[in-house]
Formats: sequence, C-alpha cells, structure tokens
Amino acid sequence: MNTEILGVVVQIALMVILAYPLGKYIAKVYRGEKTWSDFMAPIERVIYKVCGIDPNEEMNWKQFLKALLILNAFWFFWGMVLLVSQGWLPLNPDGNGPQTPDQAFNTCISFMVNCNLQHYSGESGLTYFTQLFVIMLFQFITAATGMAAMAGIMKSIAAKTTKTIGNFWQFLVISCTRILLPLSLIVGFILILQGTPMGFDGKMKVTTLEGQEQMVSQGPTAAIVPIKQLGTNGGGYFGVNSSHPLENPTYLSNMVECWSILIIPMAMVFALGFYTRRKKLAYSIFGVMLFAFLVGVCINVSQEMGGNPRIDELGIAQDNGAMEGKEVRLGAGATALWSIVTTVTSNGSVNGMHDSTMPLSGMMEMLNMQINTWFGGVGVGWMNYYTFIIIAVFISGLMVGRTPEFLGKKVEAREMKIATIVALLHPFVILVFTAISSYIYVHHPDFVESEGGWLNNLGFHGLSEQLYEYTSCAANNGSGFEGLGDNTYFWNWTCGIVLILSRFLPIIGQVAIAGLLAQKKFIPESAGTLKTDTLTFGVMTFVVIFIIAALSFFPVHALSTIAEHLSL
Repeated sequence: MNTEILGVVVQIALMVILAYPLGKYIAKVYRGEKTWSDFMAPIERVIYKVCGIDPNEEMNWKQFLKALLILNAFWFFWGMVLLVSQGWLPLNPDGNGPQTPDQAFNTCISFMVNCNLQHYSGESGLTYFTQLFVIMLFQFITAATGMAAMAGIMKSIAAKTTKTIGNFWQFLVISCTRILLPLSLIVGFILILQGTPMGFDGKMKVTTLEGQEQMVSQGPTAAIVPIKQLGTNGGGYFGVNSSHPLENPTYLSNMVECWSILIIPMAMVFALGFYTRRKKLAYSIFGVMLFAFLVGVCINVSQEMGGNPRIDELGIAQDNGAMEGKEVRLGAGATALWSIVTTVTSNGSVNGMHDSTMPLSGMMEMLNMQINTWFGGVGVGWMNYYTFIIIAVFISGLMVGRTPEFLGKKVEAREMKIATIVALLHPFVILVFTAISSYIYVHHPDFVESEGGWLNNLGFHGLSEQLYEYTSCAANNGSGFEGLGDNTYFWNWTCGIVLILSRFLPIIGQVAIAGLLAQKKFIPESAGTLKTDTLTFGVMTFVVIFIIAALSFFPVHALSTIAEHLSL
C-alpha cells in the first residue's frame, strides 16, 4: 500500500516539475522566439504554401473564429465519408465493416470536439485506415485547435490595445509541429519499448494458459496512444482503453500515459504567465487548479484503497482495496489517480472501469467534469477558467466599489453577459438532457426496450449512469459509466447534440470576450485597481466556480452518487 501511494506522489511530482519548463517553451513557440524546434520551419512553410496560408496575416476575433469553425466543419464531413465506407477501404486485415450513419455521426462529432466518446469498441469498430486517418488525425487537429484558441487569447491579453489576436492557422500548425508531434514521438518510443504493438498485421492467434486458441487484435497502437493522451483526447485504440494490456502494458507505461494526460494542460497555465509576462497571475491560477486536483486525488485514492464496506461485511479481505473493475498490475491507487487526472482534463481515457468505482469516487469524477475548469483540455481548460475570472472580476469590483477591470481592460455588461451564458450553458445542457433521458426511461419503456433497455443498473446508480454520460459529453471528456448501453439511435444523436453545443458555443464566447477586451483602451494600474494575481482573488475565483458550477449539480448528486454512498 505504501508503494502504491509513493507511485501516486511521484507521478504528481513529475507532472508539476516538468510542466514549468514545458510552459516556458510553449510560450516561446507562440511568441515566435528562437527555440530548438526551429528546424521544423521548412516543413511548416510547405504546409502554408500548399494550403494557401499567409502565416503573417493578422486576424480579428471574428476572422479567427471563422477559420476555426470552417476547419472543424471540413474534417467532420471527411470523417463521416471514411467511417461509413471503411469496410471497402485499405488497411483492414481483420475485415471490419462500416459504421452506421448515426454511429458515424456520433464518432465524428465526438472526436472533432476533443471528446472521444466511443459508442463502439476500438479494435472491432474501426479499421487501421480510419484509426489513422480519422481518429489519430482528429486527435492532432482538435488538440491543436484548443491550443490555437488559447494562443489567440494570450496574444490579446498581452497586447495593451489591439484589434487582432494572431493567425489561427499559424497557431494550429506550430501547435502540431513543435509541441504535439515531438512529445508524441517521445511517448510513442517509450510505449514501444514497454510492449505496445506498432504494426499493420491482422489479429494474432495465441494459445492461452488453458490451452485454448484466441485471436488477439494488434495494429498501429503505439502511434495513436501518445496523442490520445497528450492531446487530452482519450479515445482508446482498444475497447477497454488503457486498461488493455497491449495499450498500457506495465506500471511504467501507466505512469508515462498518466503524466501525458496532464502535462500540457498544466504547462499551458505556466505558458500564460510567460507569454503575457504575468507569472504571478499564472502561479495564482495554477495554485487554485492544483488545490482542487489534489483534493480529488486524496478522496478517490482513499475511497478506492479503503475497499468496499459491503464486501467487508462478507468477511472477504480487501488488502489491495476495492479491486472490482481494476487491473491487478496497476492497483487501486494508480487507478484512483488516473480517474481524477482523466476527469480534471477533457481526456476521458481510463485504466479501470469508472462504473465500478465507489460512489464518492464517481461523484468526484463527475464533479471534475461538471466544474470543467481544473486544468481541463489542452487550451480550452484555461479558457473555461478565464470565463469565471471575468465573472469574479465583475462581482469583486461591485463588492468593493471599484470599476471591474482585468489586466488593464474594463469588464462591462457585454463581456459579463457572454461569460454568464457560457458558465450557465454547461449545467443547463447536462441537467436538461439527463432529465429528458430519465423521463423517457420511466414513461416510455417500450421505446427504451426497443433500444436494448439502456441501463444495466436501476435506482441511484442508473441515474448516475445517465448523468455521467451527458456530463462526459458536455465536458468533452468521453469516459463513461459503461453499465449504460449507449450505442443506440437515442444516445448517438442526443450525445452528438450535446457535444456540438458544449464545444463550440463556449469557445465562441471566450474568444469573443478576449477580442472585445483587446479592443478596449488600456488603463494603467493604479492604487484603485483590483489585483487579480493575489491569493485573495484566487480564493474568490474558486468560490465563484464552486457556487456556479458545483452547487448546480448538488440536487442530482443527492439523488444519485450521494444516495448510493449512504446506502452502502
């Protein structure tokens, strides 16, 4: 047990220590300063020339958003065509068939918005061709999209007064070539050394210990897993994701993958400080996020390593903790840490089954996604926090009788309205769609039965499964309580709608706020300026986030996770 806790501590320490220099490097990349990765410039110039891009052309926030949305729309249709026709495309040694239109719609939307919600099993629902040219391609593009959006916001913050926020296409390309690709290569080589397969052969026939023959899927796994983690994507190459022994073979591979999930979201906070020359602000934001993250880790590790009281009552020893749905080679502690790491980000990959975690662990996993602000996805995580900073600045200014200002720009009614809409959209979408699915389950059982019955668990946990699904979609996370049968028309279409609303509307609002503030006249700091880089303001922001985001979900948790915990 002490060894498991030591493993948890080491992983967190590595994340925090290495995030700082990576954040400094990311800031240099986006500022156009000299870095070791300048050798990629010729490749970037070829990309710009082929695509007809002028990387030096500045964009205002509307042009920036237009480019972002056009890019995503194009690749959505690309993915749809390939997925519904994959059975006739090359690199399909296992003979997997095409996806249905509703499943392809859900898959494309899910991977296009960085969610990676999977209503299929990876090794049987896709071919090697679509794994590479839809899934892996999207995982680079969507991660780079979020990072480019944050780069534009950082540029707007750093400038005193400007009408432009940079070039989306340039930020997108350098995010791939200078950040995501180098890190993916490093992680990929480590995974190959640990035993993750990398090839294009079909299923391998093996003889089990019982003497039976079994067909084992393989393929270009080591090419896809690194960007799945580093880009906070999370979609598993195999159906059981990183609990699969070929996707995550050893404890070392588990540490590397878990580190990969959180390293860029952490580094992006430091990058904000270096880019804007406001390191104290970055430290304040990082401190709030790290505190919330560590609280979740402590709760889940204690819950999972403490075992299940129902099993204790049976007189069964639980020396290794609550091991249902967990891999023995990894242990309860590493699984509990991963469950928090993957939900404080928009990653959603799993190395154990969240549906089998203790009720309070499930509550923390959902709260992380429902708050959707602690580190979050690459780029967009900080942008969600930015929304709450605007609200906190406005409220704090009114409370102390000062003009609400953030980094020398007045926060007025228009910015506040946009921030409020973005902040309230998240709980609204989750709760409304959970209410709709619950209503249909109760009042239209014939329809539910025609789709396979949906739930494997009734009562408190059944509500948790539905709540988790829409929470995961809205947070662009992609993990799930897998007791829910979600590959149906209802869940494919409704989850797709939630994915679209919850990805693009917040980004549009956040970039709009940054663009509007950037155009305003810069006001030099004075004795009356509300300081936003202090511990006091950090606590204020935390309280605002907790009240608006967390408490919105207290009633539904009282009927699901909390009720289930009290029933143990």
